[in-house]
Amino acid sequence: MSVAVRNRLNWPLLTGTALVGLVVLTALLSFVWTPHDPLRVDASARLLGPSGEYWLGTDKFGRDLLSQLMVGARTTLYVGVLAVGVAALVGTPLGIFAGMSRRGLGEFVMRVNDLVLAFPALLLAIMFGAVFGPSTLTAMVAIGIATIPSFARMARSGSLQVMSTEYVLAARAGGRSRPFIARRHVVPNIAGLVIVQASVSFAIAVLAEAALSFLGFGTRPPTPSWGRMLQESQELLAVQPRLALVPGIAIALAVLGFNLLGDGLRDRLDPRLRVVSR
Repeated sequence: MSVAVRNRLNWPLLTGTALVGLVVLTALLSFVWTPHDPLRVDASARLLGPSGEYWLGTDKFGRDLLSQLMVGARTTLYVGVLAVGVAALVGTPLGIFAGMSRRGLGEFVMRVNDLVLAFPALLLAIMFGAVFGPSTLTAMVAIGIATIPSFARMARSGSLQVMSTEYVLAARAGGRSRPFIARRHVVPNIAGLVIVQASVSFAIAVLAEAALSFLGFGTRPPTPSWGRMLQESQELLAVQPRLALVPGIAIALAVLGFNLLGDGLRDRLDPRLRVVSR
């Protein structure tokens, strides 16, 4: 009889993959085609509603909303990929090192990690923006640094579990070095955790980038950004809510997609959640 019951179809994974795929496809399509030039200002076409020429209408400067939305997806993914990539490349080895080191050294590394965790991405971006000036690079670095502690804590927790297994104890008794054990046993066993953490962190990065652009510390004009589209629409929110709904729905769907993708990957990669039958 069944010991664990789980639906054969992983709906969070399927739904998350579809939403993330839509965002990625939109960003890739923007490299080769957009309905209009997203930077073209047309005073005669200000605040037009959806039509055959402007599918989602225009903003207060006469720019096509759909074109801006498509190019904004490219900016969002660019910041997310680089920020999460930096966080994973720094935080994962740091966590593995802390998990495989002597208790005192590992605890010291994690206390420093907790200190960095106390600074959220928005605060770091404001600090970096004041020193280096607001830009896409500033947002990317701030989000990346703020996300490093999450990867480090996850990698350390997974490393401690792997280091307590019998096959690792046998490898250590056989004289295997720590780098060999990390490469041969720890990294493959925590790879699933890293993938899930990257997906969830990407959702956080999407929100952070939008918030930073909304506050003026992210992507600078004239490059389209979902967060700045929200910022530019706030003064017309009462009379033209469509201007805020378009980027707002895009941000919500992107965040939902990456969160569902992370949940689905966790269910798929976690052996404790697999169907066991007898």
